[in-house]
Amino acid sequence: MPRIACALALALATSLAHAAGFTLSSPTAKPNAKLPDTHVFNGFGCSGKNISPALKWSGAPKGTKGFALTVYDPDAPTGSGWWHWVVVNLPATATELPEGAGSTDGKGLPAGAMQVHTDFGTAGFGGACPPKGDKPHRYIFTVYALKTDKLEVPPDGTAALAGFMINANKLGSATFTSKYGR
Repeated sequence: MPRIACALALALATSLAHAAGFTLSSPTAKPNAKLPDTHVFNGFGCSGKNISPALKWSGAPKGTKGFALTVYDPDAPTGSGWWHWVVVNLPATATELPEGAGSTDGKGLPAGAMQVHTDFGTAGFGGACPPKGDKPHRYIFTVYALKTDKLEVPPDGTAALAGFMINANKLGSATFTSKYGR
């Protein structure tokens, strides 16, 4: 039994060490910085441009067959946070998304990728728009390396369902957090 435990511990350590080189960045949404108006929602009292940021990732774990992407605000006063963007079935060859890829038509996404309904009630990117007077909210951008090339999420699936499928198939993830308040 100790041999099996040692082998499992070594395999986990090797996997985590490789995943540690997995990075996510953006030329427009900077870590720990305020999101620009370009990435702020246009509605609910906010007057941004509601354009998804350009994103780039590298160093995915060995065995990656696909990717998923989420943008989540854990500070939203809902009791469960707020999902701003969920994309599944990004191909393993994808290493970036251009600015505006989160448009509702999804034309900027690679073939086969699918946007899942967010807490705005539709698919596509929904920018930051915390309640006026709240402390700045955190917007967590995460790309997930997956052990499958396709998640079986229906077109009208929820962010929670996609999150379950993502976590059940995750090899590693890379993340950064930006902020926005008004």
